[in-house]
Amino acid sequence: MVGISVDRLIKKFGDKTAVFIPEFYFPENEIIGLVGNNGAGKTTLFRLILNLVRADGGTVCFNVTGNPSALQQGTDGGAVKSESNLGESWKRFVTAYLDEGFLIGFLTPREFFTFIGKAHGIGKEQVDERLETFRAFLGDEILDRQKYIREYSAGNQQKIGIIAALLPCPEFVILDEPFNFLDPSSQNHLKTLLTEYRHRHHASVLLSSHNLHHTTDISDRVVLMENGSVIKNICGVTDERIRELESYFL
Repeated sequence: MVGISVDRLIKKFGDKTAVFIPEFYFPENEIIGLVGNNGAGKTTLFRLILNLVRADGGTVCFNVTGNPSALQQGTDGGAVKSESNLGESWKRFVTAYLDEGFLIGFLTPREFFTFIGKAHGIGKEQVDERLETFRAFLGDEILDRQKYIREYSAGNQQKIGIIAALLPCPEFVILDEPFNFLDPSSQNHLKTLLTEYRHRHHASVLLSSHNLHHTTDISDRVVLMENGSVIKNICGVTDERIRELESYFL
């Protein structure tokens, strides 16, 4: 199992502080919903965790079955350096889908999934077996038609990206606005899929969403961000806590 901690994490764009989190821990074996208004810092936080942008200071630490791998980002914006014997191997345990930039538009879905499998040491036969378990969500059009990813609708591209993140069976998966572009039936299917995935693999799912109800439906914990900082950490999503969150967004 994998948990992620951040310590004194700072990211600025010019004079604007996009993220400032003195200390926070994203636990193992939970679905964690990250909510906040536009510009709250959710996507920037995800990109910092995944080492896709350089922080201006702070640490991201991946606790893999009790063996932490700390990635220190220097205040000078220097390159990330590993502080443990795990090196870059945390990438075997953590996957993500943030946006269509994670896709390869000139491949068919099957080619893309095979590529993802190879990157994680998974053979084509095993990839095909795993894809069948996602057929109800993906649909025949994605799995059976020979069409480039760039030719699919935004909703189907979203499905492809989400399943590509789940395909390697990660212990921690990060999804940015996964309910976007999906029709209501697919949104409900995704909620069931993520809940079952979490329980089956004892994994953590960290997701952001503008839809509070989708988030609270499946989350064990809801984290509220404002102006780049965590202002609420709600463990155990009760009706009272949901009303508290709803009042924030009024």
